[in-house]
Amino acid sequence: MSRGTITMDTDKRAAIKELSPSGRLRVGVAVGPTVGAGNVAIDAATGKPRGVAVDLGKELADRLGVPVEYVPYPNSGALTDAAASNAWDVAFLPVDEERRKKVDFGPAHMVLQSTYLVAPGSAVKTHADVDRLGIRVAGIENTATTRAAQRSLKSVVIMNVKTADELLSLLRTGQVEAVVQSREALLGLAKKLPGARVLDGSFLNSFVAVAVPKGRPAALAYVSKFIEEAKASGLVRRALDNAGLTTSVVAPPGPMP
Repeated sequence: MSRGTITMDTDKRAAIKELSPSGRLRVGVAVGPTVGAGNVAIDAATGKPRGVAVDLGKELADRLGVPVEYVPYPNSGALTDAAASNAWDVAFLPVDEERRKKVDFGPAHMVLQSTYLVAPGSAVKTHADVDRLGIRVAGIENTATTRAAQRSLKSVVIMNVKTADELLSLLRTGQVEAVVQSREALLGLAKKLPGARVLDGSFLNSFVAVAVPKGRPAALAYVSKFIEEAKASGLVRRALDNAGLTTSVVAPPGPMP
């Protein structure tokens, strides 16, 4: 056996120890009513999650040779906070500086843009129109998108809710004029509310990236290599297309800018 093979085997054993201490790979997922950049949805026919994180998590577990388990959360903020309690082993999360304090990120696998969905018949046409006194906006608490939206708004304080279902209900009942999420998630919500419009442009241009709880260097090294190989092989592109995110952009190779 060559020295290179021994090193690879040692690295994999160390990664398995950190990535699947329970004997399975626990993939943390944020669940929404539709598949988005950073969340999965529950398939009505099977009752199982579907989305980019599902496909990538399954492939990662297969490579490790362990079963996969999906651990659901109502939003990416709750998912992030659970990292400290050893409740999951890997996740695929929108990146921002606040979140870096709680998890370690590897390379990005997709580009993230966040914008607004406005109610049917709304006079709001642009991002500038949103930032006016009297305009009511809602977002999901403790998420990268809502934090970025609030930083960009000078005249509006965002109403925080826990789930995308609540966002849709507020918009449908006229309690808010606009809601914030990733463009992919909003396009899905728009299909549930005829006449609703996703605004052009974005207030957040970032990435979704693989993440592990802090203090797991072997796990981080392994998933980082996995994501780079997944981008190069077309696995990420196939996962996006399988989730219906055909216009979403695969992140470039290498570390995040």
